[in-house]
Amino acid sequence: MNELTQNWCRYLSDHRERVGATNPIEVAGRLVRVNGLVLEASGLRLALGSACRILLNQGGEVEAEVVGFNGDRIFMMPTNNMVGLTPGARVLAADTPPPRPVLGQPLAPHRRASDHAKHLPVGDALLGRVLDGNGRPLDGLGPLEQTPTRSLQSRPLNPLARTPISEPLGVGIRAIDALLTVGRGQRLGLFAGSGVGKSVLIGMMARYTSADVIVVGLIGERGREVKEFIQLNLGQDGLQRAVVIAAPADTSPLMRLQGAAYAATVAEHFRDQGRHVLLIMDSLTRYAMAQREIALAIGEPPVTRGYPPSAFARLPELVERAGNGLAGGGSITAFYTVLVEGDDQQEPIADAARAILDGHIVLSRTLADQGHYPAIDIEQSISRAMHTLVDNAQQARIRQFKQLFSRYERSRDLIAVGAYQPGNDPVLDAAVNLYPRMEAFLQQGIDEFESVAGAREKLAEVFSRS
Repeated sequence: MNELTQNWCRYLSDHRERVGATNPIEVAGRLVRVNGLVLEASGLRLALGSACRILLNQGGEVEAEVVGFNGDRIFMMPTNNMVGLTPGARVLAADTPPPRPVLGQPLAPHRRASDHAKHLPVGDALLGRVLDGNGRPLDGLGPLEQTPTRSLQSRPLNPLARTPISEPLGVGIRAIDALLTVGRGQRLGLFAGSGVGKSVLIGMMARYTSADVIVVGLIGERGREVKEFIQLNLGQDGLQRAVVIAAPADTSPLMRLQGAAYAATVAEHFRDQGRHVLLIMDSLTRYAMAQREIALAIGEPPVTRGYPPSAFARLPELVERAGNGLAGGGSITAFYTVLVEGDDQQEPIADAARAILDGHIVLSRTLADQGHYPAIDIEQSISRAMHTLVDNAQQARIRQFKQLFSRYERSRDLIAVGAYQPGNDPVLDAAVNLYPRMEAFLQQGIDEFESVAGAREKLAEVFSRS
């Protein structure tokens, strides 16, 4: 090699090092408008769902997500506090784009639309932990290290590839296991107003269920209730095999939506490992309200009691992520609590949820006021998959129980005023005779566990004892 060639090689090597040390071109936009919770930026072309960073003049940044666009402007919603934003603040994509390829290096693979979704931690390291909607620990037990991640966007399963619901799942509640039997992979709604024992009931389910893993999503609830639910209702024993995702009411609506999606993602991860998961989402109504806030903020018109169409479209997308997996795999049995405003069972979200779920359990304020816990209204509750989970004899006992219980409730006023005369109606006579046993069967203490077999035996004893 002659001297000219050596000098040329040194020259190329030196410039290659300089080029490699430079930063790639950074594409940034500018914040041009803030309207409520909607942030508008120009100068960026990002896909829906892309994460952004808005830089603050005094240091730090505000995280946001693209929720819409109009012409050359993108609309974003913040996922944390917006304090400190200024006009013209720089807006960057959360993931820095790769530099232009150098001659001789392979091209970067083309990004799919699903790559824009966030990837958050999943796996066994989450068991016993309490996380926020971004996967950050809230329990003070240290960071999550060396955990796999998974996209918050899920590809829908072929409905014909799902395993049919054929096995019962015990939740430890006598009235549910005996009269409203739940199957592995079933999706049920827990319809309740405020102050009727909803949190206590789902805490009992989480402690006593026979599922392998419990995933609890506390979406839009008061911050005080998060700690109370973990310490008083779930308990340390229940927390050991549970993952709690908390996105309280004081977080942004986008973070509440993300918290619900994250809880579903964690449940899907365990299901794909072949485990049986109990997913408790509290509440589906707060999830719909968060979507309403976002949709109305970006200009979507309301159609039903202030709810835009997207609020109703989002519900089945979330609910359908639960259920049985492929043959031989795991399952996600889900309970979604639905807040019934003013105890109106025809409230829009309650009505929409009832149509897409596999059953519903209604909690009665009247029963709660009488000290009847759990305050499950057996007459209004139903499990649509129960007929495939119990034999004919059990179904006959359930029908007989409901008929007699309903007959007594319809005649309660006549009995109270002394207008009931024994001997005129054999069915009512049987209902009056058995009502104390039926009422005792439906009640259960917070620390009382009941197996599925034990619940069915006690149901049979209601009719067998003289």
